Amino acid sequence: MEYGTIHRGIFLERPNRFIANVQLPGQQVVCHVKNTGRCRELLVPGYPVYLEENRSPSRKTAYDLVCVQREEKLINLDSQAPNRVVREFLESGGLLDGITCLHPEYRVGDSRLDFMVQTANGPFYLEVKGVTLEENGTVLFPDAPTQRGIKHIQELIRLRGSGAGAGIFFVIQMQDVLEFRPNYRTHPEFGQALVQAHRAGVELYAYDCTVTPGSLQIRRPVPICLE
Repeated sequence: MEYGTIHRGIFLERPNRFIANVQLPGQQVVCHVKNTGRCRELLVPGYPVYLEENRSPSRKTAYDLVCVQREEKLINLDSQAPNRVVREFLESGGLLDGITCLHPEYRVGDSRLDFMVQTANGPFYLEVKGVTLEENGTVLFPDAPTQRGIKHIQELIRLRGSGAGAGIFFVIQMQDVLEFRPNYRTHPEFGQALVQAHRAGVELYAYDCTVTPGSLQIRRPVPICLE
């Protein structure tokens, strides 16, 4: 996936989870943060950030913050991007064979899952999670407790038990990482639910991405450690 016009700036502050103040060349602007997560280790005053320009008259701001640079690593922060790149990946045949139909935002039971993929072998339900938290080469999810995430896992376990295919796809919004792990420190119940899903036959995928200031693309699988 590709963005439109991109501007490089310097992150100043985040008054609330929806907006940030950024210094562009010659002006300070308010931008929309396309990630309501904490991102405390990424949105640090002085870090370079990249903004997508969007001057729609219906918007309150003309910019979206989509990417940050921490040392030499670019991290995409757009919480809408993982679903977009996974859809592109699915449509290219990168994950499942014999796809005949693809339904995003598919309601099943009391949940709305990201994708229901119809294949030659029957339906496959897929939930997508974006990962931006990295510590010494290990990426972790979630960065904050997520009861909604546990609910999705429980729904996928139920679907797998009924004979359907089911999976969770962790989109690591950076590249060159060593492994993916559940963040037991922040939300142990999520990690335990992920282990239960794995034992129930739910497929677990973790892929890193090629990141540029103006694009994001699925790159390659990353080892998953559930310990």
